[in-house]
Amino acid sequence: MRASLPATLLLSALLAACSTKGDIPPSKHISQSGPLRVHPGLLGKPVPAELQAESAVAATSAAAPGAAAGEAAIKMDPIGLRTQRSVYFDLNSADLKADYDPALRAHARYLAEHPKARVRIEGNADERGSADHNLRLGLKRAENVRSTLVAHGAPEKQVRIKSLGEGKPKLTGHDESSWSENRRADVVYEVEN
Repeated sequence: MRASLPATLLLSALLAACSTKGDIPPSKHISQSGPLRVHPGLLGKPVPAELQAESAVAATSAAAPGAAAGEAAIKMDPIGLRTQRSVYFDLNSADLKADYDPALRAHARYLAEHPKARVRIEGNADERGSADHNLRLGLKRAENVRSTLVAHGAPEKQVRIKSLGEGKPKLTGHDESSWSENRRADVVYEVEN
């Protein structure tokens, strides 16, 4: 019975801490009276205009947490422009795979439509090979992504490149799954306006 005394004290302390409201303001999204309500969009039903406006504000603030008020966030499109920012390569190759063409077209279209937007293409390599070889390979990968963006309509002045070689791994393991994640070029938006 004595062994459960510390657990009981800890539990009562946690419950007491959770029950105090302190300076935390109530959230209009959490507190509601009456039965549980579900957003109509989740049920496949039409969304009323007042909920659409509220959702648009929430999506803008979630999509661009560091953006100042009034700044436009990147627009989502059918292929998910915000999430399609890495292009992966085969071992010792800088050849682009056709799978990435739709995402690169979407980035090029966004850049063409937003002349103030700027991207940096960061070329990466896995840890195998010399540092010099990996820097050259990362540069070639970044150049290929840049030339594809420009070919799809992105203005040259809005796209710059940088090679990181093996310096910025996504995964730090020493196996094929880690190496394949590190053989990439990333589209990094410096300015999303």
